[in-house]
Amino acid sequence: MKLPGHDVIARQADEHLVTHQVKLPRQTVERPIRQVVKRLLMALVVLVATAFIVYLDRDGYNDNSDGPVDLLDAFYYATVTLSTTGYGDITPVSDSARFTNIFVVTPLRVMFLIILVGTTLEVLTERTREEWRLNRWRTALRDHTVVIGFGTKGKSALQTVLATGLSKEQVVVVDPSSKAIDAATAHGYAGVIGDATRSDVLRRAEVHRARQIIIATQRDDTAVLVTLTARQINRAAKIVAAVREEENAPLLKQSGADVVITSASAAGRLLGLSVLSPAAGMVMEDLIQQGSGLDIVERPVIKAEVGRGVREIDDLVVSVVRGHRVLGYDDPAVGELHLTDRLITIVRATPSTKVAPGMRPLPQDQ
Repeated sequence: MKLPGHDVIARQADEHLVTHQVKLPRQTVERPIRQVVKRLLMALVVLVATAFIVYLDRDGYNDNSDGPVDLLDAFYYATVTLSTTGYGDITPVSDSARFTNIFVVTPLRVMFLIILVGTTLEVLTERTREEWRLNRWRTALRDHTVVIGFGTKGKSALQTVLATGLSKEQVVVVDPSSKAIDAATAHGYAGVIGDATRSDVLRRAEVHRARQIIIATQRDDTAVLVTLTARQINRAAKIVAAVREEENAPLLKQSGADVVITSASAAGRLLGLSVLSPAAGMVMEDLIQQGSGLDIVERPVIKAEVGRGVREIDDLVVSVVRGHRVLGYDDPAVGELHLTDRLITIVRATPSTKVAPGMRPLPQDQ
């Protein structure tokens, strides 16, 4: 497979970006611009109310320049009073006007200042609060899952992984599209906007401290470069990558992927199986769709099953995982089950079924 230059891919990703940034899941807080607009409207209401209060009692005020106070003078007085400027050219002279200034205008002035000062402090502290939240997130993030590519494959992989009990706080999504990251944060995941072939972007996702990395990019050449970069940063993480063409799978493994899923060939085999045996095709499709019908899961051997054969237990066993080997159910090497073995079984599932402790769904090919 001929790989395009790294700069070409970088330019393609940069078309969707202004800068690389980390986005944490949204909180139920209004945007700063909306807060400023709302508070400015509140301040305007206070200003208008003060002006009309002064205008209604305009006979109790004196304008040193021309005597009577009109509507414009009332707004002028309200403005300089609420802003504590106080030029002194318009003054309350009657007892009612002075009483109104003490018990009405002064509280309105305090409210006006609180609104403006509160808005300023809110805007100034918004960035500081977000940076503090980001630093706290980085400090707490350990042994997490990084998903590169939030398309159909990435979303399906996340649904399967979350079924094992992994919390959304332990997931970081990396994608060059800001819209994809917005969708990820809306689902409760942290997101990093950027080209995952670049090491600085992966470091923003804390890949060097991740336990597992799921690579679900749209292009096979991108998947190769991402795998190379991720493996260079984290030698211990489990990397699972998806490719479209089967001929590219060996290259992904050479690049450092532990498991490579070929989507095009898997879909082709499912199509062929459905033609030869529609019923068998339906069963396979049922196994692929997690949460309903049949599910394929991996679970540990329980004490009651130790020393028994595969056919002697209640579950339908497909394979036995012993050490680093995967043995078929009919492999003579299986013999009796050990406590350290793990079983790959087919179970009946419902939409509300949750994976039991120690069990995990097998990766689904989407």
